[in-house]
Amino acid sequence: MSKALKLLVVDDEPEFRTLLKIILKKRGYDVDLAEDGQSAIALINEKRYDIVLTDMMMNGLNGLDVLKHIKEKHMDTECIIITAHASVENAVDAMKEGAFSYFIKSNNPEELIFDIKKIHKIRELSDENQRLKKHSKFNDFVLKTKSPKFEKTLALVEKVAGMDSNVLILGESGVGKEVLARYIHNCSQRCDQVFMPVNCYSFSESLLESELYGHEKGAFTGSKELRKGRFEAAANGTLFLDEVGDIPMATQTKILRNIENKEIERIGSNKTIHTDFRLITATNKNLQQEIMDKRFRQDLFYRISTVIIEIPPLRERKEDLPMLLEHFFRKAQDDMGKAVNGISDDLMRVLLNYDYPGNIRELKNIIERLVVLAGDETLTYEAIEHYSVFESNQMSANMMSLKSVRADAEKKHIRMVLQENEFDMDESARVLEISSRQLYNKVKEYEIHLK
Repeated sequence: MSKALKLLVVDDEPEFRTLLKIILKKRGYDVDLAEDGQSAIALINEKRYDIVLTDMMMNGLNGLDVLKHIKEKHMDTECIIITAHASVENAVDAMKEGAFSYFIKSNNPEELIFDIKKIHKIRELSDENQRLKKHSKFNDFVLKTKSPKFEKTLALVEKVAGMDSNVLILGESGVGKEVLARYIHNCSQRCDQVFMPVNCYSFSESLLESELYGHEKGAFTGSKELRKGRFEAAANGTLFLDEVGDIPMATQTKILRNIENKEIERIGSNKTIHTDFRLITATNKNLQQEIMDKRFRQDLFYRISTVIIEIPPLRERKEDLPMLLEHFFRKAQDDMGKAVNGISDDLMRVLLNYDYPGNIRELKNIIERLVVLAGDETLTYEAIEHYSVFESNQMSANMMSLKSVRADAEKKHIRMVLQENEFDMDESARVLEISSRQLYNKVKEYEIHLK
C-alpha cells in the first residue's frame, strides 16, 4: 500500500479549512492546516508536503505568494489554488505560474479529490519510471561483456529476440536469467507491452494455479472479487515463467494445453479466454535428468524449448570481473551514500580469483557487504576475513599463480606467528628464522596490521 499523501490546507476562513480537513482525512490523506500565507510558508519550510491547497485571496501573503515560494524552494510540492467565483481569472493566472489546478469553493469537493488523485497517480508513474530506468541501467551493464563465451550467448539472443518463438533459458542460480529474459522482451516486437514475470518456485501448487489462471468471484473461500491471472494479464506481451523446473506435474499437464492453444479458463469458470503472449521460461535444473526421473513432462519440455539459450556461470567469464567489480562498488557506494577509500591489492586478488558459486547475485551481495564493513581505511582482506563476506571458502586455486599461492600462505603464517608472540617483532623474526628487518618488510608488503 502506498504512503498517504501529506497535504497542507491554507485558508483564512476557519469553518472552510476545518470542513476541508474532515473531507480529506476521510479519504485517507494526512492533513495540516494554516490560517494565512505566512504561517503556511513556515510550515512548508519545516515539513515536506506533497500538495499545498491554498486560498487565493487572503490578508497579508496571498495564494500567489505561497505558490511562488513553493516553486522557488520546494519544486517537488504541487499547489492547487482555492478560489471564489470572483477570482477565477486570478486563479488561471496562478496556473500559468505553476499551479497544478484551481478549485472553486462552491463546487463539489469531488472535483478537488479528483485533482489530488491525479497528482498521486502522476507521482506513482514518475517513481515507477525512475525505478525502471535504474533497473534498465543495471540490466544493460550486466549484459556488457568481454567474454567470447557470453558474446556468443548474446548473439543468439539478438537473433531470436525478434521472433515470437518460445525460449528456454538455462543457467545456474544467480547468473541473470531474468535479466536476459527482459532483454529478449525489450528487443522484441512486444517491447511496448507488458513483461509479466512469475517465479514458479515461490508458490504452492494451488497458489500457483490461482496466480497463473486467476479466479472468479466466489470461486473459493476468500475470493471476494474477480482476479485476472498472469496468463491473461500477459496478453500481447511476454510471460516469463522462472524456475519452470519446479512446477508440479499436475500443473504441468494443464500448462501444456494452455501454451499450445493460448487459451485459459479462470478458476471457478467454464468460459474460455484467448490470450496471446510470448513465452520465455528459465530454470537452473537439468530438465533432461528431470524427465528421466519422471519429474518433468517431456512434451512440455519440447513445447517450451523451441530455442534454448544457456548462460555461462561467472567463473567461465572471468574477463568481466574487473568491470563488474567496479560497477557494483560504485553502485553500492551510491546506494548507501558511503565512500570507500580503496581496495588493497590482496583483497582485489581474492575478489578476482574467487569462483562465485552464486554468480552475479553473490558478487553483488559480497560487494554490498564490503561497503557496509568499510571504515575510514582502505579495505583489506585481513580486515574483513573474520566476517562472513564470502558465502563459500573455496577460492579458485587453479586461477591463482604459484607466486600468489606462496604469498598468501606466507602472509597467513607470518600473521599467525606474530599473534602467538604477541606481536613481538624480534621474537617472531627468530621463530621465522629471518632478520627483524626482513620481517618488517614482509609486514609492510602484506599490509599486516600489528594488533
